[in-house]
Amino acid sequence: MMRDAIRPGPFFAALLLIVLAPLLALLTLLVLIAQGRPILFRQLRAGRGGKAFPMKKFRSMRDLRDAEGHLLPDAARITAIGHFLRRSRFDELPELWNIVVGEMAWVGPRPLLPQTIEEMGAEGRLRCSVRPGLTGWAQVNGNTLLSLHEKLELDLWYVANRTWRIDLLTILYTVDVILRGEKINRTELEKALAGRHHRSS
Repeated sequence: MMRDAIRPGPFFAALLLIVLAPLLALLTLLVLIAQGRPILFRQLRAGRGGKAFPMKKFRSMRDLRDAEGHLLPDAARITAIGHFLRRSRFDELPELWNIVVGEMAWVGPRPLLPQTIEEMGAEGRLRCSVRPGLTGWAQVNGNTLLSLHEKLELDLWYVANRTWRIDLLTILYTVDVILRGEKINRTELEKALAGRHHRSS
């Protein structure tokens, strides 16, 4: 039986929330000034075993709509503070609470909408065999530069191969992505795609 990867756990997440309280207060104020209420974006996402939970993030876009009531494109709604939050990944900090209560882990596939997981079928259920993460293998190996299919394959590779070393590498790579930006890791992507071939054979 595959062993669970070792993670810092809820205690460290709670400790970090305390340490980062001044930063969280400042970000809350900036979001309030730039975008108004609500401060947080809340949405049900699929957790371990497909169980839905309310994921929380700092809101990065305004609720702007056209004359017919349809939301404007993301590019027209995101604010300057929103760009900063996403680039720095600070928008994800409220998810530390999701880690504290056991709904998320430090590392794992990013939580997706329950409908998206359902559409993935058996691969979606396999992806949900571990807790979703604050950061993940797909996020540090290309993230927004990847197709949904490529991200899924990287997530499934992580599920099949996760260890504490992979978790530690993912956290270190996350820092590198924040500092230097996203880029596709072709080596890891090809390894993950090869894994799909083995599952299919």
